[in-house]
Amino acid sequence: MTAFEPSYTAPEPKNTERDAPERGKTYRIGEVAETLNLKSYVLRFWESEFPQLVPLRTEKGQRLYTEGHVALLRRIQTLLHEQGMTIDGARRVLEHEENSRAGLANLVPLTAVPAPLSQGELLQHFVEELEVLKQLLLSDS
Repeated sequence: MTAFEPSYTAPEPKNTERDAPERGKTYRIGEVAETLNLKSYVLRFWESEFPQLVPLRTEKGQRLYTEGHVALLRRIQTLLHEQGMTIDGARRVLEHEENSRAGLANLVPLTAVPAPLSQGELLQHFVEELEVLKQLLLSDS
């Protein structure tokens, strides 16, 4: 078995969020802990400190981590262990990253600009885009 192959097929989860077919592979807490070279209790503690980290649960209450959870855990590990941040500092960084991603999702891609535009219309479009960026920067302060 490689470091990240699930060791079993998870039983049917008990809530609809977990029933989603896009859930993908899931991993038990011990598998993730071993892969990240951490103890299981550290992962459980991080769940209480980072609101973004909410693993799936089986009907028996076993934690199941998705690839997204594992990526988040790696990010937390990097912030805490490699960059030496406090938990509060790491929590703020993750919140900032989450807010930045949410703000960028609201931007209109340049490919969505209808063509041809007059010079005035194009200038107005750029002004609107700059206003959105300004609001993003101000909200992060």
